[in-house]
Amino acid sequence: MSQDTPDSLIPYDEIVQEALRAVVGRVLGEVEATGILPGEHHFYITFKTSAAGVDIPRHLSERFPDEMTIVIQNRFWELKVREDGFEVGLSFNQAPAKLFIPFPAITGFVDPAVNFALQFQAQTDEAAVQEHDEAENDHPIPEPVEDGSNVVSVDFKRKK
Repeated sequence: MSQDTPDSLIPYDEIVQEALRAVVGRVLGEVEATGILPGEHHFYITFKTSAAGVDIPRHLSERFPDEMTIVIQNRFWELKVREDGFEVGLSFNQAPAKLFIPFPAITGFVDPAVNFALQFQAQTDEAAVQEHDEAENDHPIPEPVEDGSNVVSVDFKRKK
């Protein structure tokens, strides 16, 4: 009997990633429905700028050719959550911009008010991740969660 784990014919990693991205959609949907962020909640959302379906202004895609983090806190408008992603208005250097981000493009979601974070597998080639500038539309990215008690990181590796 072999000690190697066989390759699964069921795409568990994709199913789990999709379910966790649905958490982001549900949270944003509740903010859309109420029109406000409850309490001290605010979100840092990191996404692949070159992923299929991402629609951001040209100057942002030129500045962030790989990955970008946005902040949804005080200055956002027209948040609309769809089945495939979300649209939001944000200000960058005092200039308003409309962004559409498909859920599969999201690589990270953080709510620092409650030390909650989700990290997703990038849906691109296994090329090295490029460094990206911090979010410019609001506050800088928070310090990493120290105890990790509310951090969910899903990274499936198959044994070959």
